Amino acid sequence: MTGVESSAPSGVALGTAPGRWLLTATVLASGMAFLDATAVQVALPTIGRDLGGSLSDLQWIVNGYTLPLAALILLGGSLGDRYGRRRVFLVGVAWFAAASLLCGLAQTPGQLIAARALQGIGGALLTPGSLALIQSSFRPADRAPAIGVWSSLSGVAGLVGPFLGGALIDLVSWRLVFLLNVPLAVLVVVVAGRHVPESRDPGPHGRFDVPGAVLGAVALGALTYALITAGERGGTDVVVAAVAAVVTGALFVVRERRTRSPMLPPRLFADRQFTGANLATLAVYGALGGSSLFLVLQLQGVLGYGATAAGAATLPTILLITLLSPRAGALATRIGPRLPMSLGPLVVAAGTLLLVGVDGSAPYWLEILPGAVLQGLGMALTVAPLTASVLGAAPDALAGVASGVNNAVARAASLLTVAALPVVVGLSGSDYVDPAALTDGYRGAMIVCAGLFAAGAAVAWTTIRNDVLRA
Repeated sequence: MTGVESSAPSGVALGTAPGRWLLTATVLASGMAFLDATAVQVALPTIGRDLGGSLSDLQWIVNGYTLPLAALILLGGSLGDRYGRRRVFLVGVAWFAAASLLCGLAQTPGQLIAARALQGIGGALLTPGSLALIQSSFRPADRAPAIGVWSSLSGVAGLVGPFLGGALIDLVSWRLVFLLNVPLAVLVVVVAGRHVPESRDPGPHGRFDVPGAVLGAVALGALTYALITAGERGGTDVVVAAVAAVVTGALFVVRERRTRSPMLPPRLFADRQFTGANLATLAVYGALGGSSLFLVLQLQGVLGYGATAAGAATLPTILLITLLSPRAGALATRIGPRLPMSLGPLVVAAGTLLLVGVDGSAPYWLEILPGAVLQGLGMALTVAPLTASVLGAAPDALAGVASGVNNAVARAASLLTVAALPVVVGLSGSDYVDPAALTDGYRGAMIVCAGLFAAGAAVAWTTIRNDVLRA
């Protein structure tokens, strides 16, 4: 299948050659981003030592990527709907690869954070395109199973990421974590350019909502700065940033309600299920980002794990997500998404509570493995039904925007949790290299994350109906 344009190429069947090529391109691109994210988490302590970074530097290495990703991902979805989802997707892949090269060459924390910000812009273009291409190309009956396959196969990168990243860090350098993205991006461009169909929203388009994009980015940036800086020193600049976040956030809402061509169409949120699924995303992915960061810091800073061992410790979680996500997508199609989306986060919460006591006093298979297994089972139940519900609740013509909204919510949730949790649990400066201080903060953070997972379950149970996935 070549890049023939259509307004809604919805006839691709899962299991056919066109379907396999489409999944290959989207999985490779998403896998590139997942590989980078999971490997960077494992690399943080090593990067901090190598570049002389503080805890706030480590937070910004994570959030320097997540901030532009969350702030611009809606714009990326809108660009795809307007100018072609495949076209914008390919631009994002190339941009991401170039920024990854800069990350691999960085010599200071500031240089790495700046390169990570450029990486986030590329991610904002490619990430919504992956799901939008699936939603707009596959037959309605095949969309939830296709998203399950996408979740599973993309998870292979997450599965390989911690272990491969840890091995590269221990044996060679953390820089290879970023440099690996370049050959992967070349492969994505070749496959997508030859085999993925173009699609776009055929409806009329107004002007781009540039003020909305700017206001949203400033609001997220100011809030993130306020949270991270509050943990380091406090002061007037924190207050100014917090006020700026509130004001620009309010102006963003007003702008989106009044403009004719909003970046974030308010009518999407008139659907209770779309709103509920995104609120569940906010809670679940916020908790996931926070618990993942603190577990890696605890394993390396307190238990003395090397980067390879810390990466391997999370393999059971990611393996279960990878193996079971397609089945969860198919199950949600049969019985509806409400039960999987409600039960899954509760199982993750239970696993997170089991991990609260991790301090090296027991073997891995007693202290870490049970919690990791429960986290994997719960996320496997949750991911595909949650994503499919968001996309199923939106019109096909707005597939790119809907995917962008959900990805923006997920990234913003992780962004804010990573920024806020150290402040909430009293960590700052070089506390991440003090085992006693880190352990106290780790325990509090994991309890908070377990509560967020449970909140996600409650939201899903009260807002999601089983008919959201019906064609």
